Amino acid sequence: MEVILREDIDKLGTRGQVVKVKNGFARNFLLPRRMAVFATESNKKIVEQERQSWLRKEATVKADAEGLAKLLEGVVLEFARKAGEEDHLFGSVTSLDIEGALTRKSFNIEKKKIILDEPLKVLGEHKVTIHLYKDVNAEITVNIVKES
Repeated sequence: MEVILREDIDKLGTRGQVVKVKNGFARNFLLPRRMAVFATESNKKIVEQERQSWLRKEATVKADAEGLAKLLEGVVLEFARKAGEEDHLFGSVTSLDIEGALTRKSFNIEKKKIILDEPLKVLGEHKVTIHLYKDVNAEITVNIVKES
């Protein structure tokens, strides 16, 4: 059965693409969830209009993310934490701490967008990546100093 995808689906296709799928997959999964429509001429026109609208919306969201990335590039966050003799922290600085500090500086960034492989546990300056959009990332500096 041929269907037109209304959204991007991993390992199947992208929005607006005509794909051939098994009847059961289309009837039981794609069509009830409104992820696809039957591939008729009228549906092709409707889906193309939706796709154009989605592309315009996508462009504005990406432009907003790029603007936010430029604002975030110069941000330096400083945390004072208790540390041992070899500059290892007794606790750590996590993405939740970074989210709170960014919120205090009037940046509303979700915790899941802050990319930390593991919590920061050493004094010093660290670069932290923030994933704002598909291919838009910003890098901020996190400075951890010894609490006196």
